[in-house]
Amino acid sequence: MIDDRLVKRLRARLQSPVAVLYGGDAAEREVSLKSGRACYDALVSAGIEARLIDTREDWIARLQREGIRHSFLALHGTGGEDGTIQGALSCMGVSYTGSGVLASALAMDKWRCKLLWRALNLPTPAAQMLRPDSDWERVIDALGGRVIVKPVHEGSSIGMGVAGTADELQDAYRAAARFDAEVFAERWIHGREFTVAVLGNETLPVIGLETSHAFYDFDAKYRSSQTHYLIPCGLDAAAEARVGALALAAYRSLDCAGWGRVDVLQDGEGTFQLLEVNTIPGMTDHSLVPMAAAAAGMSFVELVVQILAQSLGQNGMLT
Repeated sequence: MIDDRLVKRLRARLQSPVAVLYGGDAAEREVSLKSGRACYDALVSAGIEARLIDTREDWIARLQREGIRHSFLALHGTGGEDGTIQGALSCMGVSYTGSGVLASALAMDKWRCKLLWRALNLPTPAAQMLRPDSDWERVIDALGGRVIVKPVHEGSSIGMGVAGTADELQDAYRAAARFDAEVFAERWIHGREFTVAVLGNETLPVIGLETSHAFYDFDAKYRSSQTHYLIPCGLDAAAEARVGALALAAYRSLDCAGWGRVDVLQDGEGTFQLLEVNTIPGMTDHSLVPMAAAAAGMSFVELVVQILAQSLGQNGMLT
């Protein structure tokens, strides 16, 4: 049930309609369009005045023209999740949902995020950066014979591929390099995959992921009807507490705020390994954060309102 008192406080404190910024030009535009529309509809249904603005347009001029002071970010990928739009909004004096400039940039950069976690002794799979002239055989051997190749700055598993030979690795590198100038190979972890949503400073119920695909790729995330989401996640209480604590440690290490999602693998020895932090996760009908919120008894509209309230609370506007 919507907290009417919270909505009333939000409406009293908001100085303008809330701009739901979505779309853009990133490879994840398709997902962002769905996320933005869903978040906009949720705000309107809660009685909060909102504007739906595609950042492919001249969004800065529109914010200025309409006197917008607050925004809800539903942008995924480069240009929306990497700190750039956060910096622009900060300069304009417009509040925004989610993490700030530094946290967004670090989370979007999978390689430098991994370096930070290593320095903090947080578990994450071994990896190596790739170049056009990499010794493909040596990389495969060093990383255990099977790897997953990832663009450094993409989300939604875009550009990712699995390789078990030198030739496959070179092909996977070329495919990933179509999306990003920086590409790395990560040791393949054969195990169970989990995701942990964070709202404020608390974790939501952990979700276990099962897919018939080689890994949890774009189709498995957004199109497949055969991907299984396990809530309860299948871990015992102690293990679920451990993965939740690890996810919070990873989230806080980047100085993330408001909300987000941490993806984790459990290897054959039972150790949890950090994969990445998503600072603006998908908010579609296939998305994981709304599923975790529902498992905690929170509707989609309540979730969206809480995310907006978190952004205002961070700025001391909502008490």
